[in-house]
Amino acid sequence: MEVIGKSVIRKEALDKVTGRAKYTNDYHSVSMLSGHKVISPFGHAKIVDIDTEEAWKVPGVHAILAGNHYPLTGEAIRDRPVIAVDKVRYHGEVVALVVADSPEQAKTAGDLIKVQYELLPVVNSPTQAFQKDAPLLHERLGEYKKEEDSHPVPDTNIATHIKIRKGNMEKGWSESDTVVEATFSFAPSDHAAMETRCATAEIMPDGNIIIMTSSQAPFMVKRLISDYFGEDLGKIIVHTPFVGGAYGGKAPVQLEILAYLASKEVGGKPVKIFNTREEDIITSPCHIGLDATVKFGAKRDGKIMATEIQYLWDGGAYSDKAIDVTRSGAVDCTGPYNIENVWCDSYCMYTNHPYASPFRGFSHSELSFVIERTMDLLAQKLNMDPLELRYINAIRPGNTTPTRVRLNKSNLGNLPKCIEKVREIFNWDEGPIKEINERFIRVKGVSCSWKTSTIDTNAPSGAIITFNKDGSLNLMTGVIEIGTGTKTVLAQILAERLKMDVDKIHVRMEVDTQTMPEHFKTVASRGTFMSGRAVLNAADDVINQLKEVASCALRAPKEDLEVADSRVFLRDDPAIGLHFKEVGYGYTYPNGNAIGGQIIGRGKYILRHLTHLDPETGAGKPGPEWSVAAYGVEVEFDRRDYTYRVVKACTVVDIGKVLNEKAALGQVMGAMSMGIAFAGRETFYFDELGRVLNPQLRTYRPLRYGENPEYLVGFVETPQLDSPYGARGVGEFGLMGMPGALGNALSVAAGVSLNHLPLIPELIWKAKKGAK
Repeated sequence: MEVIGKSVIRKEALDKVTGRAKYTNDYHSVSMLSGHKVISPFGHAKIVDIDTEEAWKVPGVHAILAGNHYPLTGEAIRDRPVIAVDKVRYHGEVVALVVADSPEQAKTAGDLIKVQYELLPVVNSPTQAFQKDAPLLHERLGEYKKEEDSHPVPDTNIATHIKIRKGNMEKGWSESDTVVEATFSFAPSDHAAMETRCATAEIMPDGNIIIMTSSQAPFMVKRLISDYFGEDLGKIIVHTPFVGGAYGGKAPVQLEILAYLASKEVGGKPVKIFNTREEDIITSPCHIGLDATVKFGAKRDGKIMATEIQYLWDGGAYSDKAIDVTRSGAVDCTGPYNIENVWCDSYCMYTNHPYASPFRGFSHSELSFVIERTMDLLAQKLNMDPLELRYINAIRPGNTTPTRVRLNKSNLGNLPKCIEKVREIFNWDEGPIKEINERFIRVKGVSCSWKTSTIDTNAPSGAIITFNKDGSLNLMTGVIEIGTGTKTVLAQILAERLKMDVDKIHVRMEVDTQTMPEHFKTVASRGTFMSGRAVLNAADDVINQLKEVASCALRAPKEDLEVADSRVFLRDDPAIGLHFKEVGYGYTYPNGNAIGGQIIGRGKYILRHLTHLDPETGAGKPGPEWSVAAYGVEVEFDRRDYTYRVVKACTVVDIGKVLNEKAALGQVMGAMSMGIAFAGRETFYFDELGRVLNPQLRTYRPLRYGENPEYLVGFVETPQLDSPYGARGVGEFGLMGMPGALGNALSVAAGVSLNHLPLIPELIWKAKKGAK
């Protein structure tokens, strides 16, 4: 292939490195007003009174939205007020919105709003929320409007309960010679995208609602505003320019609704709602937390016969996307291992924490930590090599998933091959432990992961190709450029199919829901797969139209024509042909007669054969394929003060087919960095009132420049037959195994089981102290 597999420079690279690229907050008009959010200082409290009298006296104030009962919002369950009315359920929840001429005036007025609260009991963990006597966050849970596949339990804090029942548990336990069981936990955290969230809204005199947003899901913004407020779907037009990182945090719809209501309140004038960093961390959706219990039963040779799993996901104050995360965690609950007897209960729990959204990996980095730590505990009990234990149990073609999908060489990556490659490039056979001196020790830990994309069964994607008179092409899709380079890869796919120079393909970066074909959401590593299929279909449409015009012009049947190098020519005599610039806008004969016209190619794709899960057994097909990866982490551990540094991190992922080598390497390494930070330091610290104590980057502490280890990345290529050129999703996989591998390495180094994240020295010290 000429273009696929090559390291093509990203289409938007020059704009980004020169600072010309414009993001949502870079767009501002003279008439645009600013909104300021007044947020709750408590995790759970009754709103007794809101006094806005002094705020109204501030010059430039146009509107104050507070105390109004707007329609409830939420994707899975309509349980979230846009602006809190009767009570607040998390620290950071919006209780009032001030609209003024400038951000400074809006903030000044907001600071003058007096809110009187009456404190309520706080639910500070999903385990606490699961107790029968826990305070209820949603007393009217049974009355909320909900999606069909959401299963809330009234009079509890359970927003949904997903069951996985596979095989015969009694048989599985009876055939097991040894059993291990452990509990795990970690608190919610942040996505820490470079660009904080931002949205603007303007309601035009003709009724059109124009929204600009830093969203991963502009078409969902359009749909939900229509659903919530009864607006005509066709009158809602959503624009999304470049997005400066998202990682799942910008998939939910929040600021867009506030901007829409604010504009409506001020007669349709444009209003901007922009998150400060602190608001972005605590007010908008966060990375989900988890409490889990895992029990494995295995034979003496290491073969796992049964597993019993309970996941209590920390969905926060409102269910929104947390229900999807809970479902996703259930369908792949066992990790990438063939276990015939599975019993899993996956619960989405309401807590007094910021509400959750997807995080890169969509529940899989979280469940992988839990499963992979349990795998090491089993290896320890059996006195087996941890990597060999994983090889023995690795999921293979012919096996079935927890939801009973039969796997084959196309819909499953090659995990044994990934494990073997990690063994090789991570030098596992030299031994996982290396003594440096009495104080320092180097230890390696390993892990594996897998993932399918649990998204809507009818999720669509589309592509449009138009020609320019110079023979170049324009490519338009609904995929958001969130930093993954997907739109460049789509240009490569198109260039490969048309056998043309990728530099002759111009990609539209901004998404406009009125003029561009819909792409479900830019989530779940589905951009390349779904849009790539749509682009290939559009390319075939273009090829057919080119041949139709050229067939008349060259007086040759279509089947004798070939398309390559921006030309249509006779396959047996390539000298006879026409350039794209001669046929892309139709063909003009020497006498002036013309045929054809501008060629406009269109393509579409919709996921096929996906099903909903059976509510009692979990049986069903939730995604199109399962990709796999294996990992290693090496740490240098200080036995005196329990500090450590990550020396090396290794990921081998079955990518199906490398489409853009450097982009793929960058995606994996960036994800590994996120995984190490999530595992080693990133977390929210809550006090007894449910308040986040570290809502700034200074105290939140993501991985800093210079703290990265040496990254080792390898690829295995097992083509997915229904994917563009066999490619599999890769953007999430570098992250998913890092927590498990780091936890396993440090548990060996410290000589104590570490089952809580983040893995900071204080935690290790406490675990050692507790063990003694």
